[in-house]
Parts: sequence; C-alpha cells; structure tokens
Amino acid sequence: MGETTETDDDGATDDGDPQSAIDAQGDRRREELDDRVFDHSAGDEQAGIPFVGAGPGDPRLLTVAGGELLEESDLVVHAGSLVNSELLEAYCDHAELVNSVGKDLEELIPLMRDAYEEGRNVVRLHSGDPAIYGAALEQMDALEHEGVPTYFVPGVTSAFAASATLRTQLTLNEVANHVAFTRPQGKTLSAEEDHISDFVEMGDVTTCIYLGTHAVRDTMDRLLEDGHDPETPVGVIYHASWPDEDVIVGSIGDIADKVEEAGYRASALVVIGDAVTGAGYERSYLYGDWANRGSSGSSAENTSEPEASDD
Repeated sequence: MGETTETDDDGATDDGDPQSAIDAQGDRRREELDDRVFDHSAGDEQAGIPFVGAGPGDPRLLTVAGGELLEESDLVVHAGSLVNSELLEAYCDHAELVNSVGKDLEELIPLMRDAYEEGRNVVRLHSGDPAIYGAALEQMDALEHEGVPTYFVPGVTSAFAASATLRTQLTLNEVANHVAFTRPQGKTLSAEEDHISDFVEMGDVTTCIYLGTHAVRDTMDRLLEDGHDPETPVGVIYHASWPDEDVIVGSIGDIADKVEEAGYRASALVVIGDAVTGAGYERSYLYGDWANRGSSGSSAENTSEPEASDD
C-alpha cells in the first residue's frame, strides 16, 4: 500500500537521548532555514544519505532518481514488507539489505552513520513517499545531529496509484476541488484530531485515508452517525499497484461489509467521495473557450490569464 508505519525514535546524541537530537534540530529550524533549501531542488544529486520513496509497490513506479541511487548503493535500510520484494531484487541485489522493522533508532542511526562515515553509499528506503506518514524527518534530524547530511528523494504515494487504478482523478471540475490526506483516530490520533467527517461534510473533497484499513467499519459507522449520505462512493484499493492488488468499490453504507468479507486489515488505501467513480464532472475551462482567448489577435493577447489548471 502506501507509506511506512514505522514510528522509530530518533538517533544517537552526545548524551544518548534520542529526543535531544530532534529538539536541537527543531530549535535550529525555528531560528532559520537550512541553506540547502536555497541551494538544491528535488532531484538534485546531493551529498549525504538520501531518504528515497520506493513508490506504492510496482517497481516501475520507482522514480529515475530513486532507481539510480539504489543501483549505486552499498547499504539499503528498507521498510520491510511495505516495500515490494521485486523492487529490492531488481535494484538492490548487489547491496547489503537491512530491514528496519522492529529496530529502534538507537540501533538504526549508528548503523547508517557508521556506514556513511566508512565511505559506503547508504540509502534509506521508505515505502510510498517518505513525506506522507513516513516518520522520516525525525530520522534525518538524528543523522544531521550526528554530522551526517540527508535529503529527500520523492516517491509516488499510494493515493496516486489508487486513483490510477480507479481510472479517475482525485480532483474533478464541479465534483472535487480539494484532496485530503488523512488517517483515522486510534493510538496515534485522538478522536478530536480525526477530521474525516469534516472533510466528507465539505462535499467537494476527495478524502484519502492512510493507515486505516483496520478501522473501515468504525470510520463508516461514525460517518453514518454524523448524518452523511450512505450512498457516498467509497473505494478501497488493497496493495495498489502490487501483483495482488484488489479493488473494492461501494459506499459509506456498505463498504465495511465488503472489506471484512475480503479479509483485509492492513495495506489498503481508502478513498471517499464522488471522484471515486468519476461521475458528474463538468467540462473544464482549460480546453474550452478560455483556452482560445486572444487567438483573434485582439488586445486580449496581452491580457494576463490565471495559471492554467488541470480541472
């Protein structure tokens, strides 16, 4: 499915307190932006340990930059079964592989730091995109505190693979003007921090729920209790883009029964909203009259138009 669920604490510090590294880097960030923000763009070759997004599953959905870094790697610390083994075989068969699942950062940070300082090419491989529920920044702060530079290499998040599988857009003119990436309440998120019902109530939001397969029943029950239309479309895409991908389409009223019948408790992306079916959208302005403004040679040619969107 999507992003790693690892919740590792961050790494080694002078006094052995992982939180000290996070706090110290956070204090620096509050004072001023890192100079590298202005020196590098996503996709640039940089010094340090890259935090690479493996994509949703299919090895072909790994980025070119990610593939190049993996092919040059000596050590790959990866997110276990959240990364397709076919991808590891295709790009990392020459490298030492370390499964990060079950290891805390008191173990992982020295491992990556020492390998980097020995001159080895180290890659930290997250599933999906490490910026979405990836717990990447805390690892990066711990390494930076140890003097090891780090940087992000984006990946394709599971919501995008899910929309491709559903053959629809997450945004559609007059149907969905907004997209929300969220997760349901549980051990990490309190009931007050769960805004799924708020997003659905807005009506023109496509709500993409990560890390919530186990809570589909609870989530849909709460939506019904809040008075949402039971016919609102819901799509559940298990292992989006993997060989065993499965698609379940239903509604707020019946999707929980369908997911429970299929037996899925993890690794699925839940999408709520009319964009799931792609029905009812209006033709966009992009390829209509708006696109032809100024073509007659009138003064409109010199009129500044708003930036074109894909809606």
